[in-house]
Amino acid sequence: MRRPFALLAAALLVGALAVPASAADGDEDFTIKDPRITESSGLAASPQHPGIYWTHNDSNDGPYIYAVDSGTGETVARLTLTGVGTPRDVEAISVGPGNRIYVGDIGDNLGGSWPHVWIYELPEPKTLKDQTIRATQYVVKYSDGARDAESLVVHPKTGRVYIVDKNEQGGHLYDGPAELSASGTNVFRPVAAVPDLEATDATLSPDGEHLVVRSYFGAIAYDWNGGKIKRKERLGVPFLGQGESVTYTADGTRLMYGAEGADSSVEGQDAPGGSKSSSGSGGSAAPDGGNSGDGLSGNLKTGAIAVAVACVALLGLRGLRRRG
Repeated sequence: MRRPFALLAAALLVGALAVPASAADGDEDFTIKDPRITESSGLAASPQHPGIYWTHNDSNDGPYIYAVDSGTGETVARLTLTGVGTPRDVEAISVGPGNRIYVGDIGDNLGGSWPHVWIYELPEPKTLKDQTIRATQYVVKYSDGARDAESLVVHPKTGRVYIVDKNEQGGHLYDGPAELSASGTNVFRPVAAVPDLEATDATLSPDGEHLVVRSYFGAIAYDWNGGKIKRKERLGVPFLGQGESVTYTADGTRLMYGAEGADSSVEGQDAPGGSKSSSGSGGSAAPDGGNSGDGLSGNLKTGAIAVAVACVALLGLRGLRRRG
């Protein structure tokens, strides 16, 4: 009876391994089901709550951000921000060191007519439930004049905040002060060109080594290179409608893309060179013209293990038949 038992165990193991490797990590595709979220314009994976993604509406919603469970698509918390004025055009969200959430009220649909824009900072709550949290409001200006922007990232190691402006001819990466000041104006300065796309969102890998900037219909991956970004490759993105958001998963292995609209979808693709590690870091991006962003390395690895176990089971079955 020992061999039949081994065969049964192998079969059960094959079934277990057949589940996609990413399922437990909250990086599966999902649909945002909350009827209050009709203009999801930013996306950020929570490092503290596995499978949770923070998002917000574009405008006309109020001082709210939402925690969405990727396993169900349901909102598990709506945070109401106090200590800030009336949001004008919220376009981006990012989570920085110490589980601090940064919300970018940085949009300017009038082509750079606002004299300043705002960033809101608040602690990510340890318990996810509807609650009111006091945020810090920062006034932001650009050294080269007002502009529209929809992309904000926070470096996961230094906590420095960066903005990519939105321009049909391509924009620039702007860096803010080493520490934002709540008592004065924070001047952001251009440090690198971001050509060839109209940026609608951006994301930094959890190890701070890679930057991805997306537009409505594509994306470009960069090596961070200490903020002196180096272009690596152009990425294909899933067509979901008006593509407005992107974030690395908390483990850095995948990119999750989102769009505006009711019941909007969030779909993932393997990050360029993404590989899981205990530090949750992403790997190096492939050279320009390489990986299209549709890789299935994690699933292929799982499948290979499953096939190997199945072969072992088959060999065991053949042995039983020969003995019979």
